[in-house]
Amino acid sequence: MSVKIVLKILVVAGALWAATQLIPGITVSGSTTAKTAGTLIAVALIFGLVNAVLKPIIKTFGCAFYVLTLGLFALVVNALLLLLTSWIAEQLELPFHVSGFWAAFLGAILVGVISWLLDMLLGLNDD
Repeated sequence: MSVKIVLKILVVAGALWAATQLIPGITVSGSTTAKTAGTLIAVALIFGLVNAVLKPIIKTFGCAFYVLTLGLFALVVNALLLLLTSWIAEQLELPFHVSGFWAAFLGAILVGVISWLLDMLLGLNDD
């Protein structure tokens, strides 16, 4: 695994941590700080896989919605992908939960903005 991928996973894990601190309805629990960090890293990996697999398919089939809403449909898609990530985490017995669409909506926005800022600061978007 390349250093860039590991850094991106850590960036998303940090953004998810911020979402758990700032948005009611997004929670992570662990008996220790290390377990909480491990959970966030695992959830970041799940979120990355869900985005990598489903987002291109959704963009292809939902192209008209993206155009009609001037891209705002992407916010709904990101919220639904975060909810799916929460469901998968629960199936894997990871203590991460997103309760409801609006928590997921706000969480997806926050995770997206923080990830984008950290990617820029760390130079992870340079190809």
